[in-house]
Amino acid sequence: MRVMGIDCGSEYTGYGVVEEQDRQLLCCAMGAVKLRNKDSMAQKLQQIFSELTAIIAEHQPELVAIEDVFYAVNVKSALKLGQVRGVAMLAASSNGLPVTEYSPLSIKSAVVGYGRAEKSQVQQMVMRLLHLPAPPEPADTADALAIAICHIHTSATLQRYKKVRVQTTTS
Repeated sequence: MRVMGIDCGSEYTGYGVVEEQDRQLLCCAMGAVKLRNKDSMAQKLQQIFSELTAIIAEHQPELVAIEDVFYAVNVKSALKLGQVRGVAMLAASSNGLPVTEYSPLSIKSAVVGYGRAEKSQVQQMVMRLLHLPAPPEPADTADALAIAICHIHTSATLQRYKKVRVQTTTS
């Protein structure tokens, strides 16, 4: 399974492509789309769409996982984040990929084992799980990788649950 995780942001939009092979997690690609403050929102959204589309074309993930909407104190920031999330979903769906959303609590729980983990803890666990030489930078990149890892772990758990459920209903 190859999953692209996207951490949407108005300054950096992190991305990470993670593959599971023989129960091992491999990092296929990671980075962040750096947005310029001087660009208009329309230009920023176009840049995000173009770069994510190129990454999808190059790395051929099977699906895209993103962070679900969360509570934001600043309404303007929430609206900008919503626009970025929409463009990320459009990039995925334009390439025929399904999109799965996970809450921040679910992502941290799946990767760190604690839903209220700090960003530095997420970076450290992502580094360990993917056997990276250093924590991914910026933090948005680590978050995107964590989102992809969350989907892989969640999917594996659901598959095991389905097998057990089938076995108990046929017995």
